[in-house]
Amino acid sequence: MVRDRPLLAITMGDPAGIGPEVIAKALSRRELYDLCRPIVVGDTSTMERQLTCAPGVRSVRQVGEPDEAVCEYGTLEVLQIATDVSAVRPGQLSPEAGRAAVECVRVAAALARDGRADAIVTAPLNKAAMHLAGYSYPGHTELLAEFFGVQRYSLVLTTGELFVFHVTTHVSLREAIELLTVDRVQGTIELAHSFATTLGRERKSIGVAGLNPHAGEGGLFGREDEEVIRPAIEAARLEGVDVEGPMPADALFPKAAQGKYDFVVMMYHDQGHVPFKSLYFDKGVNITVGLPVVRTSVDHGTAFDIAGRCMASEESMVKAIELAAALAPAWGKVWEAVKTDVA
Repeated sequence: MVRDRPLLAITMGDPAGIGPEVIAKALSRRELYDLCRPIVVGDTSTMERQLTCAPGVRSVRQVGEPDEAVCEYGTLEVLQIATDVSAVRPGQLSPEAGRAAVECVRVAAALARDGRADAIVTAPLNKAAMHLAGYSYPGHTELLAEFFGVQRYSLVLTTGELFVFHVTTHVSLREAIELLTVDRVQGTIELAHSFATTLGRERKSIGVAGLNPHAGEGGLFGREDEEVIRPAIEAARLEGVDVEGPMPADALFPKAAQGKYDFVVMMYHDQGHVPFKSLYFDKGVNITVGLPVVRTSVDHGTAFDIAGRCMASEESMVKAIELAAALAPAWGKVWEAVKTDVA
């Protein structure tokens, strides 16, 4: 279906966290409705309780299908989930909240898969609550990868200018090291290159971090940099990728932040997240590259300590919505390029 603005399925996240609040606050901004048609996949009553925090939202309306949504500023429209969250309380861990959060993601993913939504924007879920509900997913990324049946994907943090790819994400540091292979590192580099190409970036220079201190110092501090990461970089270069490394992470990230690289590849979760969040907290957005649909997310957690208190910043949610709206029209080209790389 051709729409004048992309329809975004925004998941409520864990109803005990700050997700519902930051969604309502973000959708208090009139300018977002010029960019997209937002609907919330979640619980109507939970969203109604956010109105005191969101002066721009006058009412909440439940819809049965995305196409029933009018998407006019001032009315927050909700596609109701089946999970009963009436007993959920702000800041309290519960299996009901975890079950609801997973249902929101699956419903939104199905809408996007079936062409009834143009992109997914996710509010934070709580991994402990999700596990209490019986799910073993490490996070959104793995849940969506399983739903869409993809094997090669990357969690990407971005400001819209700098894109931080990760070779591994939600695993222990020991397991992350065991997972590093030439193929996995090369595949992530090529995902970054394909993503840059299909976004129309003229400059596609990629910087790759080493694993060990000083990128191994020629093998003195570990062999992974020379035996895994460097061969992956060299193989990617043979495919025409403009890539440099491996570099010490503490040297690479400042160069990227200063504009030398628009795309960087980090080996494990904290290697990318710590410097990114230190510099861009509340300004970053999470993308999953490797899915057939757009998925953006806030770059923060459920923040149970401030949930229900109207204290949460909506800035990351605003940026996630803006980026999803911008990416949605071109995502078919992104997916076709990624499919070619993973085939």
